[in-house]
Amino acid sequence: AILINILNPKLSIFFLAFLPQFVSADEPSPLARMFELSAVFMLLTFAVFFGYGLFAAAIRHHVTSRPRVLTWMRRSFAGAFAAAYDAQRADLAQRG
Repeated sequence: AILINILNPKLSIFFLAFLPQFVSADEPSPLARMFELSAVFMLLTFAVFFGYGLFAAAIRHHVTSRPRVLTWMRRSFAGAFAAAYDAQRADLAQRG
């Protein structure tokens, strides 16, 4: 997973396009400032995803211990996949 993220150019392009506006033109070490801003971004991203993980772990038991909730979730996912299939099939039919 780390290798996939490292080889993914979207994040690098984002950093090169977005972060320079926060680096002053008279900055003595602009590259160091870019690395600092990138590190802050990555730290905040990690904190958010860590929070998502904690939230998911906290509600996991509440979801898996209720058969009605599981049934509702399975039906919802099945309906979403069926709708996506129908949309794709309609798009292919329209293209001819």
